[in-house]
Amino acid sequence: MVAGIPLSFPVLLAYAAIAGAWSTFVVPHTEDADDTPALMAAISDYTSDASIVFEANTTYNVWSPLTFPLLTNVEVVISGNLTYPTSIETVQGYVAAANYSGAWFSFTRGNNVTLRGNTDPDWGWVDGHGQQWWDLMQQTNRPQGWLFKDVTNVIIRDMKLYKPIAWNFATTGSSNMHFFNNIILAGSDNASFPFNTDGFSAGGTNMLFENNHVVNGDDCLTVVSGAKNITWRNGYCEGSHGLSVGSLGEGGQVASVENVLCENTIMNRTLYAARFKSWTGGNGAAINITWKDITFIDVMFPIDVTQNYWDQEDGPPPSSSSVNETHIENFLFDHFVGVINDTPGYVEGSCVTDPCWYYVPGATGKEAVIFDLYPDTATNIVVKNLVARTLSGAPVAAMCNSSTISNDVGFVCWNGPYVPTPG
Repeated sequence: MVAGIPLSFPVLLAYAAIAGAWSTFVVPHTEDADDTPALMAAISDYTSDASIVFEANTTYNVWSPLTFPLLTNVEVVISGNLTYPTSIETVQGYVAAANYSGAWFSFTRGNNVTLRGNTDPDWGWVDGHGQQWWDLMQQTNRPQGWLFKDVTNVIIRDMKLYKPIAWNFATTGSSNMHFFNNIILAGSDNASFPFNTDGFSAGGTNMLFENNHVVNGDDCLTVVSGAKNITWRNGYCEGSHGLSVGSLGEGGQVASVENVLCENTIMNRTLYAARFKSWTGGNGAAINITWKDITFIDVMFPIDVTQNYWDQEDGPPPSSSSVNETHIENFLFDHFVGVINDTPGYVEGSCVTDPCWYYVPGATGKEAVIFDLYPDTATNIVVKNLVARTLSGAPVAAMCNSSTISNDVGFVCWNGPYVPTPG
């Protein structure tokens, strides 16, 4: 599968510049003042065939949300540093406002848009000051970082996000997007946990994620309903909740995801490595999903598939005997190698309930694979070339109910030792 990324997009930008129609706007900066109003006052003259530049050696105060108008053939260049307000109350006030766009940085509609940082170790950072939010466990009116809604032909490269408050890059209804060489550092300096600091949310079509480095406290990548033709490769995820598809079908909604490939990634001290989650009672389908060439280091749940996802804050899960759940078809987990964290008494940082939200009844903590499926809802789901050991040296286990699946899943489908099957 090859995502339909418009490889000619940089050529289009270069051609526009050569043609003489290209203009450049250097964002003005005022010391100890919000720089957003000045940018918004001038940006109407730079919505096509233009570069909007946050210049190097300058720290810009993005103290109010920045909502870009419709852009065509425009690059936004982050050469300087950008800082959110340090006041939690200030951020909350904007997020709670009726005219809030849904993110601190919003791109809505448009075509041929580049968001470009740089590789300078000192400049090009976007500082969210998230540590203070995490220390207070403050989860009210937190902002999404970057939103791309209904934008076509997008490049997001060399961005560097430091201590974002919560969610980072989100896409909805967008297509032909290439994310590469981006860094997200949402690691905490202490025991405070960086809740909901998801790295990338893929909610569109034809998206390619390459060489991205994510340290965070939630999904490294999450593929959401409506996504199609999504490729993630050559990545690094640390402390996260994995390379996830879903959650799908909350509240009985019909959800669909199709053609997803996650490959060649290191999962370091994450809760999950490869993860699929659909809600109890959900509907729809997830088709043609592959995770391959995954190295996992001290991961609690290397492979986890559940059609029984439920938020413990909503109370006990409902009972459901219906076969009209979110169907899954053609799932492949190929060439997983690594170590399972089965340290006795270990609790992952997002656990604030007893039992933990990720608790699986009957699990021993040694499982390399957990398949939690409904009967007659899963077709051709296979694990192969899995090599795993536990930190404790105990035998590796699996959880799988043979009454829910008819195909050879690549291992003995039972609650017991992990035993590959000859096929």
